[in-house]
Amino acid sequence: MNLFERYLTVWVALCIIAGVLLGQFLPGVFQAIASLEVARVNLPVGVLVWVMIIPMLLRIDFGALHQVKKHWRGIGVTLFVNWGVKPFSMAFLGWLFIRQVFADYLPQDQLDSYIAGLILLAAAPCTAMVFVWSNLVKGDPYFTLSQVALNDAIMIFAFAPLVALLLGIASIAVPWDTLFVSVVFYIVIPVIIAQLLRRQLLARGEPAFRQVMEHIAPYSMGALLVTLVLLFALQGNAIVAQPLVIAMLAVPILIQVLFNSGLAYWLNRRLGVAHCVAAPSALIGASNFFELAVAAAISLFGFQSGAALATVVGVLIEVPVMLLVVRIANATQGWYGGVKRQ
Repeated sequence: MNLFERYLTVWVALCIIAGVLLGQFLPGVFQAIASLEVARVNLPVGVLVWVMIIPMLLRIDFGALHQVKKHWRGIGVTLFVNWGVKPFSMAFLGWLFIRQVFADYLPQDQLDSYIAGLILLAAAPCTAMVFVWSNLVKGDPYFTLSQVALNDAIMIFAFAPLVALLLGIASIAVPWDTLFVSVVFYIVIPVIIAQLLRRQLLARGEPAFRQVMEHIAPYSMGALLVTLVLLFALQGNAIVAQPLVIAMLAVPILIQVLFNSGLAYWLNRRLGVAHCVAAPSALIGASNFFELAVAAAISLFGFQSGAALATVVGVLIEVPVMLLVVRIANATQGWYGGVKRQ
């Protein structure tokens, strides 16, 4: 991992501090930024999200989808966990902890928003950081590539209906126009732009493509950090008033990551999948496309919403929790000793 990725949690923590302080001293500036929106899609954040997402999507080769057949067991497990378990388990955990366990300690007017943020976080599988996690567990790169490409293709069509379904079950109003605009703006258009740019860059040769990717990678993380500063500048008053909110929101996120990664890991072994596929399958099954979740939360519920805060908490704990899963997967490789390579 590069410097930004290795210490992402540290940078996020610093952004929290910087954002809260700036929000206290320059509230008018950030309120003005928050007002720059079309169909409730904030334009400055939209630009930042494109800078975040497009470099990551450039790594995705949709031509790898033909490799799905080779790893169909691992692919099937990951798809089941990503789309059939994770969003629903997060909706349940959100209800359990936000509505029941922590309800008396959270702002009552934000309970629905917190649950919505958790659902948004779980509804989109990670697309970029999983390449890092897969490398750390010596995962099969072709499996990781084909799985991420397939998830991206599914996400274009499934993200909006899935979020709408779960928000509906949770009795949270669904602003369909904003949800549609968010999917087009944050998924469809960036995917098209990224694939066109990828084709042009690869036409110059693989070394040139890699050089460009190395050059633009820091901009992606930088845009994420700037977005977090904006978020926490507007969330500052709520955080100062109730600093334990972040810790309480982290509980269901932590549980769902450990549960879903463990489920995927166990199912792969039961199906006779090799460790080099099972480990990245578990990591992909548990990780979140937090950039999209943050953007969608801002679009649907606003900068100062509990949904936006919940998705940002996902960013805060993503790296340390996933590194824990990596460590567990590497430490238990012997458990897969009797499983033949797929």
